[in-house]
Amino acid sequence: MLDPAITRNLVGGGWKDLPYEPFKPGITAHWLLKGTPGIAILWYEPGACAPLHLHVDVETILVLEGSQSDEFGTYEKGDYVINPKGSQHSVHSEEGCVVLLTYTKPVRFL
Repeated sequence: MLDPAITRNLVGGGWKDLPYEPFKPGITAHWLLKGTPGIAILWYEPGACAPLHLHVDVETILVLEGSQSDEFGTYEKGDYVINPKGSQHSVHSEEGCVVLLTYTKPVRFL
């Protein structure tokens, strides 16, 4: 039997002390599950952007701290966003944010 991977107090700030690695300029990632599918905590510095990308399959975002915006609106702490297969957007965070990202297939940057 395989043991579960557990991250304690994630919604209460448990993400703050995790190790992060560079992901995109101004964005670092802590991988809970690296690969396909993937699960990561992304930490955006204030003003950071993720360029225009296509969702090859479904992706979900849970905002844990701060806010992020795209062409469809602004998402704040506690918001859960489902980006369907075939959708595309670019993301930015004026104030900085931390999100829990899950995907079944990686996005394709355009």
